[in-house]
Amino acid sequence: MWPFNAAEIGSRLAATSVTLRRFLRLGVTMAKSKFEYVRDFEADDTCLPHCWVVVRLDGRNFHRFAEKHNFAKPNDSRALNLMTKCAQTVMEELEDIVIAYGQSDEYSFVFRQKSNWFKRRASKFMTLVASQFASSYVFYWPDYFEDQPLLYPPGFDGRVVLYPSNQTLKDYLSWRQADCHINNLYNTVFWALIQQSGLTPVQAQERLKGTVTADKNEILFSEFHINYNDEPQMYRKGTVLVWQKVDEVKTQEIRLPEEMEGKKMTITRTRTRPLPLYCDLIGDAFWKEHPDILEEGN
Repeated sequence: MWPFNAAEIGSRLAATSVTLRRFLRLGVTMAKSKFEYVRDFEADDTCLPHCWVVVRLDGRNFHRFAEKHNFAKPNDSRALNLMTKCAQTVMEELEDIVIAYGQSDEYSFVFRQKSNWFKRRASKFMTLVASQFASSYVFYWPDYFEDQPLLYPPGFDGRVVLYPSNQTLKDYLSWRQADCHINNLYNTVFWALIQQSGLTPVQAQERLKGTVTADKNEILFSEFHINYNDEPQMYRKGTVLVWQKVDEVKTQEIRLPEEMEGKKMTITRTRTRPLPLYCDLIGDAFWKEHPDILEEGN
């Protein structure tokens, strides 16, 4: 038999309703404490809409880092490939990145124009890219520097820059690739003078003072029999990361109900992954080959 009559049930429901309303009011009061005013000091760092968001990372004091860890001069393929591995990890974690470009100790990541990732907060773009990249650098270090222990953790600083049009974005990437060419040509000649001619760093700097591109190419060819155009494109042009479809083949064991033993089968799956290209970004050929990067709707 039901233990309460209708009047008792109504009274209990009313009391419960009052208690619930009081609890909810208390909860709102607790959530909005007197200390919450400090949120007003947070600066609004929302990136402008319909702009390309670029996060560029640079190694902090990497000249010293390279010396301490015995990087090869003028280029260390291990270090460059490690940087690219870290950039791939960032792109796979933050899929709104449509293209990345890296050279030396820097990498630029381009987020699509219409990305609303973390409400387009610049601080989120920068800090998450930097933290993912730096942690990956430490994590994957042993894979690329097997005989060289990591002596201390590397640091990377970042900045966020907005580009309002496709042309300004293309000009930015062209600028970074031109910078790669200028720096690598200088370093190639500089270290050839030191390593092969026995000059001191000061003497090499003095020898190259006032020289232009043609002069540096002539020194390389006439004195060291080096044709700069034959140097690896990764050194001369940097690394471009774009999303591409790849087939991944896996062998796995499938156990069927009517069989006592598992059967191994080869399965091919198509995935989209960020893959490196060593190519020219300054001309139109790359953009004609990859029109999806800049197309409307990104």
